[in-house]
Amino acid sequence: MSKQLAKMIDHTLLKANASKEEIITLANEAKDYKFASVCVNPTWVQTAAKILEGTEVKVCTVIGFPLGANTPETKAFETKNAIENGATEVDMVINIGALKDKNDELVENDIQAVVQAAKGQALTKVIIETSLLTEEEKERACEMAVRAGADFVKTSTGFSTGGATVADITLMRKIVGPDIGVKASGGVRDRETALAMVEAGATRIGASAGISIVKGEKSNSTY
Repeated sequence: MSKQLAKMIDHTLLKANASKEEIITLANEAKDYKFASVCVNPTWVQTAAKILEGTEVKVCTVIGFPLGANTPETKAFETKNAIENGATEVDMVINIGALKDKNDELVENDIQAVVQAAKGQALTKVIIETSLLTEEEKERACEMAVRAGADFVKTSTGFSTGGATVADITLMRKIVGPDIGVKASGGVRDRETALAMVEAGATRIGASAGISIVKGEKSNSTY
């Protein structure tokens, strides 16, 4: 079970004050535990990619993070730049304000800009920031991510007012159907919580507590 769970974890370090030494440690841990990916800020993509070259561990980065309020053009450029630097998965934050304004055209075009920039080169995960959304908004966001051609929907940045919940994973899985990935992130800090997310339909877990999760230990991690 630990090995299977490890292959679903994006080993994550997104804090603003992360040092190069911490990123190197993160990447080496991901190699040792055979995590699905490391998830790092764009400035660290090259560093992680060099360490993970020749392994099955992917390099994931974040786009328009953590607020999602950049323009589609900026997000597309950021995506292309990240891929050039070695990213093979990108987690983009939607335009949350536009979603709340019911400007669905902007939201969908925003997602599509990243999907197109990553096409054939990197998986696209769409962070909808569930803690800021109503049930109806969560549904619309997931529907738009599917229409835009995203590979995954993802609950949270881990930097807002809340993280993943079983209820949100259940809802997201129901909306996107069986063929799109669902990533639970934010507040998943132990094995019990991770397994509950998987049971609800998550196919990927974003966590800085990956080692504690696979070992069945408690963690003081905040992401």
